[in-house]
Amino acid sequence: MSDNIPEDIKDEIEKLAKELNYHSYRYYVLDSPVISDAEYDRLYRRLKELEDDYDYVRPDSPTQRIGAPPLEKFEKVKHTEPMLSLDNAFSYDEVKEFDRRIKRLLDTDEEIEYTVEPKYDGLAIELTYRNGLLFRASTRGDGYEGEDVTQNIKTIRSVPLKIEAVKIPEEIDIRGEVYIDLDEFEKLNRQRGEKGEPLFANPRNAAAGSVRQLDPSITTTRRLYLSCYGIGTVKGINFKSQSELIKWLKGSRFPTPAKVEIAKGIDKVITAIKEFEEKRGDFSFETDGAVIKVNDFRLQQRLGVKTREPRWAIAYKFQAHQGTTRIKEIHGSVGRTGVITPFAVFEPVRIGGVTVSRSTLHNWDEIERKDIKIGDTVVVERAGDVIPHVIMVIKEKRTGDEKKFPIPEKCPACGSRVVREEGEVAVRCVSLHCPAQVREKIIHFASRGGMDIEGLGEKNVELLYSRGLIKHFENIYKLKKGDLLELPRFAEKSAQNLIDAIERSKHAILAKFLFAIGILHVGEYAAKLLAKNFKRLEDLYKVTPETIIEIKQMGEKIAFSLSAFFNDGKNIKTLESLKSLGLNITNQDFVSSKTAEKSLAGLTFVITGILPKSRKEVEDLIEANGGHTSSAVSASTSYLIVGEDPGLKLEKAKSLGVKTISYPELSKLIEKNQKIQRCSDGQINL
Repeated sequence: MSDNIPEDIKDEIEKLAKELNYHSYRYYVLDSPVISDAEYDRLYRRLKELEDDYDYVRPDSPTQRIGAPPLEKFEKVKHTEPMLSLDNAFSYDEVKEFDRRIKRLLDTDEEIEYTVEPKYDGLAIELTYRNGLLFRASTRGDGYEGEDVTQNIKTIRSVPLKIEAVKIPEEIDIRGEVYIDLDEFEKLNRQRGEKGEPLFANPRNAAAGSVRQLDPSITTTRRLYLSCYGIGTVKGINFKSQSELIKWLKGSRFPTPAKVEIAKGIDKVITAIKEFEEKRGDFSFETDGAVIKVNDFRLQQRLGVKTREPRWAIAYKFQAHQGTTRIKEIHGSVGRTGVITPFAVFEPVRIGGVTVSRSTLHNWDEIERKDIKIGDTVVVERAGDVIPHVIMVIKEKRTGDEKKFPIPEKCPACGSRVVREEGEVAVRCVSLHCPAQVREKIIHFASRGGMDIEGLGEKNVELLYSRGLIKHFENIYKLKKGDLLELPRFAEKSAQNLIDAIERSKHAILAKFLFAIGILHVGEYAAKLLAKNFKRLEDLYKVTPETIIEIKQMGEKIAFSLSAFFNDGKNIKTLESLKSLGLNITNQDFVSSKTAEKSLAGLTFVITGILPKSRKEVEDLIEANGGHTSSAVSASTSYLIVGEDPGLKLEKAKSLGVKTISYPELSKLIEKNQKIQRCSDGQINL
């Protein structure tokens, strides 16, 4: 922090950080957002620009959730108070015995007041806050010593970086469970299956594996959640009971268990457990039981702990739900990225009170590994009592009539050809017209990184698709204002705004267009590389994998995918149709490959202050000429580009001996390096 920063800038940064943290709480904890994603992104970008320009970053800034460098290893952390595990009960008789033991230890016949919470099947975490700010996050480990996973936990949007409460403790250790919900778990395993990576056995393994990534950028790609339910060391605040703690946590914007019942007497506890077990399928997360705690903290202290478990709490474990059935059929379903996933149709079987009749089989390698055939008798389990999975084949019940399910040669949704890349498990449909993929492709096409059609977000795409107005990219450019005025949520102004945004998008840059059309493996960076090496879109028609591989940093996967896409007649027809509808694709990024490689190759730039062009434009210019941009000055920085009103980066650059240049000097550097390159190629003489 610095006193050189204008007070109005400090105030704006503080206001933006506070506002963004509030909206994250509304979105990730309450599931009740009050602003659009676009508005959140606008506020976030403004905060990031101010922080970069003035080197002023608050510890509770939402920008601090992402961006930490990978670690070589996790540091060990000793818990101030041990994080104990819970004893288990597997029957209601054992729950009653727990209650009798509590009464015996307390020497009372009075009914005990308990709390009952769902038991999250995740990874136990301790969050340490000092003076209201998140200081450290650590895993439970062996209960006495865990690992410092602070940077990874910061990526979880529901974790407060600052305690928002009337009374903030001097220090507090808040304990909870990091978990992944069932939909996200299924999505993650599907993606891993497509990439040929080993599947996670259950949501707990997925959560633990995500938190224990040495690279926080990997953790941030997985949507993790937190449920806070306990405390360790506390200084500066007192809680009388578990229910009072939960109330304070909620009021301080911490996510808490989905349900907490207060039950006086063990009979009411058992009633609450039964309700949890009956409704366990309604929870979005995997729960394998219920946690029972003595509510009064004074009684908890009197009861104390055993060697590794508290005497005042116990976990009742639900029964696992499995069933045996026969596979009648196997089919393939097409996901939004074109991946064809096999699924089994069963003879209906009741598992945990629910009739199950189908299950994903993930991919063909998984079918082969488990030796699954049509007609097999199999054991099916409902993971988390929601997602059915084939656990194993009962081969003793085979009759010899069972049949293998071959890899399809055509897409089951559109009949187009499918491809399977060498070394991958995924089988994909590459058609732009596949109806199973079209909605997600349109959303991606219109996104900010793509054609940037403001007003054509997920909700409006769903609306227009459901009304039959857009079934593909071309339909976007056939929309009329009158079509929109007949729809809910569209008035005169909003309809005109969307039509104007569509019209603006017709003037497209090749790199953004290549990213927008959603070619497999082609992200923004790959699209930029292609734009540097191919002057026109038409130059990519009929391209061979060998031509793509010649481009530096282009691998075989991208080469194969691009060749498959641009050698598909239907795709070419679609691209030509878009041009006939007025799409004008230009390419200012095209340079010879030699110039692109050597102009700013190997140089790293950092920007500070206000430049003649926007920060994004300058970064794009540097990257287009082979350079790299960074947000922080270090000894490895080649140049600091200094504009008006520079921040503290200038002082740091001077202390490290980093060269500084202005924006005009950057332009001259690019021109000079290009001349040197052309001279070395024998094109000109200096």
